[in-house]
Amino acid sequence: MAPPPKFEVKRIPTVPHPGPPPIPEQEIIRRFGANEDAAKKVYDTYTFTETIRVEELGSPGGKFTATGEQYTRADGQRVWRVSKPPESNLRSTNYTLEDVRTIVSLPVFFLTSDEIAKYDFLYAGQQKLDELNTYVFQVKPKLLSRAQRLFQGVVFVDDHDLAIVETYGQFVSELIGTGMRLPFSLFETYCENFQDKYWLPTYTTSDDYVDQPNADQLHLRLVIRASDFNLSIPSTVAMPVPPGTPATPPAANPPSSN
Repeated sequence: MAPPPKFEVKRIPTVPHPGPPPIPEQEIIRRFGANEDAAKKVYDTYTFTETIRVEELGSPGGKFTATGEQYTRADGQRVWRVSKPPESNLRSTNYTLEDVRTIVSLPVFFLTSDEIAKYDFLYAGQQKLDELNTYVFQVKPKLLSRAQRLFQGVVFVDDHDLAIVETYGQFVSELIGTGMRLPFSLFETYCENFQDKYWLPTYTTSDDYVDQPNADQLHLRLVIRASDFNLSIPSTVAMPVPPGTPATPPAANPPSSN
């Protein structure tokens, strides 16, 4: 699986001063919130294969891979169930299924209408992602919570569908730390278009470093890839419709799975 296009954080200054977007900022936020409402409902109707991979980059290197199925239980809770034994040839670190369960417990971030009120937004300009033109917003929680990990980072909103197509940031809470014993903290997530209507998260990556006994640092990469999506509800059940569903341009391409 090739690495994703590199996200250059330095392109977005701490306090950006772009000109106003062609659509009022609050209208963009309202529209992508409505699209996120529909996307989250549809996402919960899918079962799919989810592969978690941790790579040691550099020499000699190695990787740990675990594959499972994501589905929604009758009580509405999303569950990850291992579908085949993990494989590992890591040389310097050790990962287990318990670590995988920690990774899959990370929130799947949908910035729905109900969630928007918890955040402050700062318009940071426009940026091209592959074939998509996007509006960029910095997102920060108004107040931290002990009960919920909230997103802090950047969202990219397609200027055609007014839907979030990529996010980059971290999950924060009032408690110190991320709640993970793993080194990964900043996550870049790509969305793909489904049914020409819904932008759903399918590829997440994170890079970090851990100290080694020889005082060197080991570069680790986490990749979470969702594939083989299948609707788990009868075709007769009505699906939510996002506001305005014109023909959609190609997605900002996540890396292809190898």
